[in-house]
Amino acid sequence: MTPINDIRCTLGEGPLWHPERAEFFWFDILGCKLHSLKQTWTFDEYVSAAGWVDRNTLLVASESRLFALDLETGGQRDLCPLEADTTATRSNDGRADPQGGFWIGTMGKRAEHGAGAIWRWYRGELRKLFGGISISNAISFAPDGRSACFTDTPTRRIMRVGLDAQGWPAGAPECWLDLNADGYNPDGAVFDAAGNFWLAQWGAGRVVCYGPDGAFLRAVSFPASHTSCPAFGGPDLTDLYCTTAREGHDTPAPLDGATFCVPDAGRGQREHSVVLEA
Repeated sequence: MTPINDIRCTLGEGPLWHPERAEFFWFDILGCKLHSLKQTWTFDEYVSAAGWVDRNTLLVASESRLFALDLETGGQRDLCPLEADTTATRSNDGRADPQGGFWIGTMGKRAEHGAGAIWRWYRGELRKLFGGISISNAISFAPDGRSACFTDTPTRRIMRVGLDAQGWPAGAPECWLDLNADGYNPDGAVFDAAGNFWLAQWGAGRVVCYGPDGAFLRAVSFPASHTSCPAFGGPDLTDLYCTTAREGHDTPAPLDGATFCVPDAGRGQREHSVVLEA
């Protein structure tokens, strides 16, 4: 399997196919960079995830704020602070929801137990949804827009919570998928158009597809063990992208940290856009 380019990320994350630009983006969190196949943007703090607003604008989550990035000029407009009262945490996994909101998880920079949280930005408001999170991951939304998934990676449990009409959690999260018996570490995830759940498993070098009922369907293997997050893209949303990391390897292999693309792997959902204003 050949990487999409020569970039090797310390911690690849946040893959995003921008449907209006037909362009693929991904982050190197610890490298403070946003990449596309056309250019790279460098920031003065960690950046980890994004949602698209319009053709030329991304909402970007950094370690201390949410901001709008103009992809043509590189200009930034701050939207709100994100745990800016502490230097101990940073953003991690995030994704736009079907209602125009954006969910972003945080974590301790040293993965301190319970230091992070999961937040939602919605039409000008940032609200904490769940606290006590050690490593936030797998934020994803079922195609019908009625439920969201997330995980705290050390628990090895994928949680699912119902959503109301505006996309706010309705009720308490419940365990939907438990990986403790198999010993796999859940990382980033995305639902496809059929409601299947595609989950990167850190340390296992693979992305696993589970059916809407949680049943194992298939696994796609990658030549880098720390697979971090999948995303669907391409003209028909049938290409499966996956970021990986060099972090955690004393002696990284040549393909650790590379980003990969597997054609005709499935059919993804179109990524939702973020509504910035109320």
